[in-house]
Amino acid sequence: MKINKVKETPRNIREFPVENELGLSAQQVEDVAEIFKTPLTGAYNWDYTIQDNRIKRLYELGKELNWNADTDIDWSQPMPDRGDAPPKIFWDDYKPYQDLSNEDKFKFLQHRGSWSLSQFLHGEQGALLVASQLVSCAPTFNAKLYAASQTFDEARHVEAFNKYIQTRQRMMYPIGNGLKSLLDKILTDPRWDLKFIGMQIIIEGLALAAFNVARQGTNDPVFKDMLYLIIRDEARHVTFGVNYLEEFLKTLSEEELEERAQFAYEACLVMRGRLMSADVYENFGWDKEDAQAFAQKADVANNFQHLLFTRVVPNLSRIGLLTEKVRPLYDDLGVLEYENWPTDGDIDWVSLEQPLDFSETA
Repeated sequence: MKINKVKETPRNIREFPVENELGLSAQQVEDVAEIFKTPLTGAYNWDYTIQDNRIKRLYELGKELNWNADTDIDWSQPMPDRGDAPPKIFWDDYKPYQDLSNEDKFKFLQHRGSWSLSQFLHGEQGALLVASQLVSCAPTFNAKLYAASQTFDEARHVEAFNKYIQTRQRMMYPIGNGLKSLLDKILTDPRWDLKFIGMQIIIEGLALAAFNVARQGTNDPVFKDMLYLIIRDEARHVTFGVNYLEEFLKTLSEEELEERAQFAYEACLVMRGRLMSADVYENFGWDKEDAQAFAQKADVANNFQHLLFTRVVPNLSRIGLLTEKVRPLYDDLGVLEYENWPTDGDIDWVSLEQPLDFSETA
C-alpha cells in the first residue's frame, strides 16, 4: 500500500472497467491523502449519567438497526435496461444538448449521474470525519455515545456509495469546490456546536431530502435498496442534531448566536450551489456560465432546490438560527416560506423504530 500525500484536491475523473477493481493487490493500491489540520479541543466527561432520554433512545435505535452493506443489499440484481433513446429531461430545450447524438446524450446523463453520486460519496466521507471529531469534542456523555454510533453509520454510507459507483455507475468525479470548502470549514473550526450545525442540520438535512428524491426517481433496485437503508440512518442523525442543538443554542449570547446563524446561511448557499455540476458542462465543451444559467431557470431544477430546503429551513427556525438579521437573506433565496413546515425535532418514534423492510414502497 502506498500513501500519496497531495497538497490540493485531485481534479481527475476516474473510470472503472467492468472488472471489479475493489479486489486490487496491495502493490496496486495507492491511497491519495490530503492533509488538514484542526485546533480541535477535546473534552472528557466524568459524569456518565443519561441527561436526555431522547438522545439515549436514538442511540439505542442506531445499535438495533445496524446493517451490512455487503450482505443486506443484493448487489447481483441486474442493471435496468437504458432503452433506445434518452429519457425526456429539461436539457432537451438546451441547444448544446440538442446537438448531441443519442449516444452522447446517454454519455451526458451518465456523467451527470456520476457527478451527483460522487458528491454524495464525498459528502459522506466528510460526515464520517466530522462524526469522529464529535466523539472527542462533544461535551456530554449522551452526545459522545451517539456520535460514536453515527461514525459507524457514516462508514457504512461511504462503503455503500463507493461500491455502487465502482461496480454499477463506473465513474467517479472529484469533490466540488463548494462542498470541499464547506467541509474544510466544518472540520477545522474549533467550535463543536458549529460542527453540529454544519453537518447535522445543513449537510445531512439537505442530503436526506436529496436521497428521498433520488430513491423515488431511480429504477435501479440496488440503488433503491441502498438509499432505503441510508435514509433511515440519516433521519436519526438530523433528528439528533435538532434535539441536541435546540437546548444548547439557547445558552449562547446574541453575538454568538448571530455568528452561528450567518454560518448556517452561508452553508446553505454553498449547498445550493453544489447542485450545479459545472465540471460536467465543461467536459462536454459547453460554456459553464451559460449552462448554469439555463439550469437555474429550469422549473425542474428550481423545484428540486426548493424541495431540499423544505427540510432545512424549518429545522433552522426551530433551533433559533433564523434570526432577524438573516431572515431577509433566506427571503431573497425564496425559501423562507418553509419556516413553519414540520421539523425533525418532533420525533416520529413509530417510523424510526420500524424494522428494516425492503418491500416498503419508495
